[in-house]
Amino acid sequence: MGNRRRVAERRKTTPAVVGGMIAVVVGGVGFGAYALYGGGASAGDRTQTTSSSADQKAKDIPSGPLSATEVTTTARTFLTAWQQGRVPQAAAATNDTAAATSLLTGYTKDAHLKGVTLTPGTRTGDKVPFSVKATVSYKGTEKPLAYDSALTVVRDTTDGKPRVDWHSSVVHPDLQDGDTLVTGESGTPPIKAFDRDGGEITTARYPSLGPVLDGLREKYGKTAGGKAGVELRIVRGKSAKSSKASDKTLLELSKGTPGTVKTTLNPTLQAAAEQQVAKKARSSVVVLRPSTGEILAVANASRGFNTAFQGSLAPGSTMKVITSSLLIEKNLASPDKAHPCPKYFTYGGWKFQNDDKFEIKGGTFKASFARSCNTAFISQAPKLDNDDLTRQAQQVFGLSMNNWAIGVPSFDGSVPVQSAAQKAASLIGQGGVRMNPLNMASVSATIESGTFKQPYLVSPRVDDRELATASRTMSSDTLSKLRELMSYTAAYGTAAEAMSGVTGNVGAKTGSAEVDGQKKPNGWFTAYRGDLAAAGVVQQGGHGGDTAGPIVASLLKMGG
Repeated sequence: MGNRRRVAERRKTTPAVVGGMIAVVVGGVGFGAYALYGGGASAGDRTQTTSSSADQKAKDIPSGPLSATEVTTTARTFLTAWQQGRVPQAAAATNDTAAATSLLTGYTKDAHLKGVTLTPGTRTGDKVPFSVKATVSYKGTEKPLAYDSALTVVRDTTDGKPRVDWHSSVVHPDLQDGDTLVTGESGTPPIKAFDRDGGEITTARYPSLGPVLDGLREKYGKTAGGKAGVELRIVRGKSAKSSKASDKTLLELSKGTPGTVKTTLNPTLQAAAEQQVAKKARSSVVVLRPSTGEILAVANASRGFNTAFQGSLAPGSTMKVITSSLLIEKNLASPDKAHPCPKYFTYGGWKFQNDDKFEIKGGTFKASFARSCNTAFISQAPKLDNDDLTRQAQQVFGLSMNNWAIGVPSFDGSVPVQSAAQKAASLIGQGGVRMNPLNMASVSATIESGTFKQPYLVSPRVDDRELATASRTMSSDTLSKLRELMSYTAAYGTAAEAMSGVTGNVGAKTGSAEVDGQKKPNGWFTAYRGDLAAAGVVQQGGHGGDTAGPIVASLLKMGG
């Protein structure tokens, strides 16, 4: 009995192997050689023998948390082998021998790195930081390279031994899995990018613009009049390319002759945007000019990924701007008409509720919009076709068609056709809807100007590219009502505190998007003031009015 209990407790371990055949354990009972061969000793005898074998094997596999000695010894083994150029031994210390072998071999062969010195730092739990010093040597030209990285040690699931958890970022923190390091004559000449006033754009001046500069080089390097140099660079693999990540230069051995690219960035607004995101972790913001679509500022607190242009996040209640335009056009809502805002509304088998389960009795649609009542929008789901919201986003706001050409890689938003509960969730910016600050700034810009104009960072006159367009505009009546809703929200609703002191022709909408596994929602804010529109997000920040709101409002106050 005790033996059977032990088997049951270890149902998830690797099955035992008996005479070359697998003994499958189901429900705590082992079906051993008798079941597999169809004869021999009694089933009871065979089961007992197989269970004991499985018990012994499971007992021999180490388990539980790693000790400090296991972590430091494994890290030292890996780093020492890597430093000495013993690739097979270094790769064997990881949990992905093939991938480690490929990248570590390329470190010497393709990246032309020699004289590697790896110095481990102080262990923190299962993580060991380390510094890297090496020399890049290519056709008689040499330059030193130094950077910091880190590795994590895990217990291998097959044999319980400690091994380095392999990811390409172990070799260099800017590498994504599938990327490679290459030194040679760059296929893409360098560029110098300039703001609208002729000032050079550098990461020293604008720390978060590294991904933007990489994107500009990728797009215009070959046509901007430059000549390639010799560089150590990251060449993106399939996974990184699917997220539109650009190749990245890590070190120049010999400078090429850069071409020049002029952008639409406003230096004053860009500097202010950089300062604002530096105050809030995981924040991003974009500022546009509604009358033209010019991007005046873009900044991210995280410098490795351009969330502002390429993020794909649920926009929460900022999506209610698009939803409201749909409801108004279908005569399902109007600012001063009575509109339901109950505590709960059930649709498609899901029970939806408002923040803190509030309700508005006898209220208007304007009151529900200003207070961001979820059920006011969910309650209209039964009256809408599955593709209504998708068509509205595409036809009026130019979103979700994957055809923007802003001058660097960007994500154009996604509003998929959905049904039942997911359709209802999409109306409040959850479900399958995905946006980023560029998309939501464009939504506010469309409301302010009355017409969608595709945002752009580089003038289309530079390369004669065609900008995306919307197939129709809203009626003057719908537009007027939307502006009324956003203006009222900026003055009296959830956006009022953030927009205090932002004068003139203004409108705003807040949003909070719940994300599985996060204690706090992502905070969103989109707004306009005159010929400026902006949107921001603070991931895991909480309510948009408190987090992204002050960032957006401060930039709108500056004009531009």
